[in-house]
Amino acid sequence: MNALSGSNVHLNIPTFELKKYKELTWGYGNQKIVEWDLNSKEKPEYFKNINEKKYPLESNGILTICNVTAKDSNTYYLKAVRQNGSEWSYFIRLLVHDPLSKPVIKVKTRKEVKSQESCYVKLLCDTSDESINYTWYRDSGPLPQKLQNNTLEITHYPKNFSKFYTCQVSNSMSNNNDTVYFISPCVLAQSSGVAWIATGLVIMVPVIYTLLLM
Repeated sequence: MNALSGSNVHLNIPTFELKKYKELTWGYGNQKIVEWDLNSKEKPEYFKNINEKKYPLESNGILTICNVTAKDSNTYYLKAVRQNGSEWSYFIRLLVHDPLSKPVIKVKTRKEVKSQESCYVKLLCDTSDESINYTWYRDSGPLPQKLQNNTLEITHYPKNFSKFYTCQVSNSMSNNNDTVYFISPCVLAQSSGVAWIATGLVIMVPVIYTLLLM
């Protein structure tokens, strides 16, 4: 079971019917969390050093873990005793993931090609997260699948260039994105907030819009 940090997780068990059991115990590793004698009118008994508010036990026997963090990643178990005295166990592996951090689009290369009246631009979608998918969008929609990686190489023409590009990073749990804006084929909007990387002699100073040609 995968979960995002900060969420509440319900350890659901398929086909579990509380009425078939007389006692159950929730725990993880060598740590017991709570025991419940179903034939007694007493409340479920939590073990020492266990915060009852962190692990509320539902009336149907399902355990909830509140506000999970990476430290809650573990293998949890339910051990139950049937009405006939036989025992039954079920294990759930919980993996808690932090939401993906916001990527940053960096301009690695920008070069004007006067002979073709065009501008070549290379963008890098920079992130510290691993095992993620990249999706690039322009103002007309998503770019072709073959271009979906952390680097995007594009050529702009005066009458045909996208006003913005967005890089979205995602995994099975969350996503995040960053966007860079263009006001002309080789000039970015000052509000883009992109990070700049000098690559050889190709560089543009965004404050005065000075273009140094290779």
